[in-house]
Amino acid sequence: MRILHLVVIVALVLAAAYVYRIKLDSTVQAERVAKVRGEIRRERDVIASLRAEWAKLDNPSRIQKLAKRHLPLQPTSPTQIGGIETLPMRPPSLVPQDDDDLIAAMIQDLEDETTTGSLPNPETDR
Repeated sequence: MRILHLVVIVALVLAAAYVYRIKLDSTVQAERVAKVRGEIRRERDVIASLRAEWAKLDNPSRIQKLAKRHLPLQPTSPTQIGGIETLPMRPPSLVPQDDDDLIAAMIQDLEDETTTGSLPNPETDR
């Protein structure tokens, strides 16, 4: 009977030590979680302050003041805008005279041009 009592007491001591170890591990993990949460909170505060600073720097009135101070820009005058008669004529190679399908003619012109790159053009290298 004494041996049974001794075995039960040893089992209780081992169980108490195991429970204490589990409690200690959970306390360490809880401290780690609290530390990570604190770091996350600090990072969110930093992000919020950076967003506020960006909003201040990105303010259109501030940018306009900086542009007036540092760029030699002037308002556009009506004489700077040209009419349709000032546009150059379309190059003749882009306007085929006998084709009805202008897009197909442009694609054909692009295919006829020599290619650049590392691969040879099989049509021109015969």
